[in-house]
Amino acid sequence: MSTTPPRSETTTADIWVDPRCPWAWITSRWMLEVEQVRPLETRFHIMSLSVLNEGREVPEKYRQGVIDGWACVRVCIAAQQRYGNEVLRPLYNAMGRLIHHEKAGLGHGMISAALAEAGLPADLIEAAEDSSWDGPLRAEHHDGMEPVGSEVGTPVIHVPGPGGKPLAFFGPVLTPAPRGEAAGTLWDGVLALASTDGFFELKRGRDRDPIFNCADRTDVGNHADSRGI
Repeated sequence: MSTTPPRSETTTADIWVDPRCPWAWITSRWMLEVEQVRPLETRFHIMSLSVLNEGREVPEKYRQGVIDGWACVRVCIAAQQRYGNEVLRPLYNAMGRLIHHEKAGLGHGMISAALAEAGLPADLIEAAEDSSWDGPLRAEHHDGMEPVGSEVGTPVIHVPGPGGKPLAFFGPVLTPAPRGEAAGTLWDGVLALASTDGFFELKRGRDRDPIFNCADRTDVGNHADSRGI
């Protein structure tokens, strides 16, 4: 029996993202497009590629990104803890646009601009270098990642499943983001796969870098592995 919710009911999909991942950014733009053609509400959460890669041998060319990546996710988790989960959507949208479209980097300037764009207090920038936020960050990270395992990165999506357990999966990794009904058709297929008992993996090698479409929904690269390495 299919566990895909009836189309008349709104599905809440929870997506775990790290703002610096280009593939997660594209998937999140697809999710916003799906909202326009399917009864879907996307709820954003933060995972951390820096947390994910702790204790792993990271190739030298990616090590600085792992270090620099702490700042923006700490600010995201501080904003969530202080002002509620709903602030993550506009904050992530602002960070993603600045990082991936404007090439603004991962530093304090980008973060401050994103806070202003999202209408959040400027003093949240103080969380960028405050490791006391790492505990809540790790908890949020593990909430998203535990159901799918440690061998995947971002994005991770959870949708309601049978018996109150989420149907959780990594991906889809795609570029560019489908638009209109094509976005909805892909969502239907993803739900069908995710709800199939015993289904684990469908994968092929990537043959292109991330494509950022200026028409992607924002509510308002560089080739990389979705595990941040």
